[in-house]
Amino acid sequence: MVPELVRIWAAGWVVSRQRPRAVEHPWGLYIDVGLPDQVGRHVLPDPDASSVRAATASVTAPHTWLKLPVETETADSWLPEGWVADKEESGHLMTADLRATHPVAPDGYRTTVETTDGVTYVRVRDAHGEFAATGQMAVLGPATVVDKVVTEEAHRRRGLGRFVMRTLANHAVAEGATLGILGATDEGRALYESLGWQRRAGLAACLHRP
Repeated sequence: MVPELVRIWAAGWVVSRQRPRAVEHPWGLYIDVGLPDQVGRHVLPDPDASSVRAATASVTAPHTWLKLPVETETADSWLPEGWVADKEESGHLMTADLRATHPVAPDGYRTTVETTDGVTYVRVRDAHGEFAATGQMAVLGPATVVDKVVTEEAHRRRGLGRFVMRTLANHAVAEGATLGILGATDEGRALYESLGWQRRAGLAACLHRP
């Protein structure tokens, strides 16, 4: 079950970030990220020591990442010299059975929902028109991958994160999705669990830093 979830998560991440389609390798997927601090990432749906060795042996560019659905300590034990498991970047693979609700934005905020190139964006602004919270998702048939849910620091503890998540879920259900998938940080995990999301695996982030 986890390997399938990881593949859906990777496919949705590619759509959400508007990156080229992932390339298949014997050990999993490669995504061209194209950022200075992350040139690309290998996503291994069902990793073990052998597949991690194969993936890392294919890498020559610094700032290439591995994403593995295991705990950081497990990933660290598989890594060769020149690789590190980054605990701060590691997180949690989470899922939820989606259902429609009736979210209402807190007083003083207004919301826009827009879908462009397969990505639905929820943007919440304050009374001055400044961004207060955002989130986005890519619906892939019966599943949706939620991404980049952020509440600006000045607007936290006002229920905006919950509102964004419920708004995204409403639109996903309207498009026929029943399953939500996301990669959560430690900080975000508590919010998602309060909304009924469940942790399915760790999500170790490993960096090539020779």
